[in-house]
Amino acid sequence: MMSSEEAVNEANNATEGEAVEQNKRSPSDFLKDVLGRPVNVRLNSGTDYRGVLACLDGYMNIAMEQTEEYVDGQLKSKYGDCFIRGNNVLYISSQKR
Repeated sequence: MMSSEEAVNEANNATEGEAVEQNKRSPSDFLKDVLGRPVNVRLNSGTDYRGVLACLDGYMNIAMEQTEEYVDGQLKSKYGDCFIRGNNVLYISSQKR
């Protein structure tokens, strides 16, 4: 038989587990959230592209608008539209603009 203290601890653990389950997000959820928003895309070469994420596919091919290219943290070029092949992408992060 379980003591009342053990029962309370078990109930608390179940509640925490449910909260953790609700807060889990997949990378796919993140990408859906940032579509149409400003992002930073880092390439394997270390170059950053900052702009509005227009679309992407399952291969991580990316289309961006209002794009700026940064090399070593310095603004190098500005582009209207930018297309990046997915195998060059290291990561995508959201950014505030």
